[in-house]
Amino acid sequence: MAEISRQADAVHRTRTPLSRQRVLSAAVALADAGGVDALSMRKLAQELGVVPMALYKHVAHKNELLDGMIDVLVGEIDPPVADTDWKTAVRLRVLSARRMLLRHPWASGIIEARMKARAAPTPAVLAYLDSMIGIFRAGGFSVGLVHHAMHVMGSRLLGFSQELFDDAPGREPDPDAPPPEEMAARYPHIAELASAVAHDAGSVVGSGCDDQYEFEFALDLTLDGLARLLP
Repeated sequence: MAEISRQADAVHRTRTPLSRQRVLSAAVALADAGGVDALSMRKLAQELGVVPMALYKHVAHKNELLDGMIDVLVGEIDPPVADTDWKTAVRLRVLSARRMLLRHPWASGIIEARMKARAAPTPAVLAYLDSMIGIFRAGGFSVGLVHHAMHVMGSRLLGFSQELFDDAPGREPDPDAPPPEEMAARYPHIAELASAVAHDAGSVVGSGCDDQYEFEFALDLTLDGLARLLP
């Protein structure tokens, strides 16, 4: 029965017309299930029940596939809340972007890599940033102050921050690193900070500096600082 069900599912996928949106949605689902590194055109074609060449009618190559996936994810960010002040509108939208990234943990690395590789952001990212600029302008920001705001907000506008250190759980220890007591003797202030700061063990993103509380702390600090610069 299981084999019959798989065959019927494959027939159904084959008969469903292939479209760019269907290709991108399936690619996002595969990345969610196995990580973006495991995503390939061959696996995607297999998931959709088509030959790999059929995909190239909708995405020309792997990078175009990744760009399209980014646009799908940015489309999940809530629209701006109407009838509220600029700070609330920006905060709510940034936190919506963060929830999107928490649903797709692989996405921040792809967004960062593709935005560096491209001459300009993808269309959905451009539309999102244009909308955010509009919120600042409607809130009384001059063009010059918006320019500074976009720089200081940086990747936080899309729900993630670029950390100085990667202290995510599960990392393999550096075999060449000195023992902890020697590290503490060499770098006493780092050791003091590392031992004193307790991160939320129940955080949705695990222990480390990029948990929800610290993300919102930095976001609110930035928004409060920008508010002080308004006339």
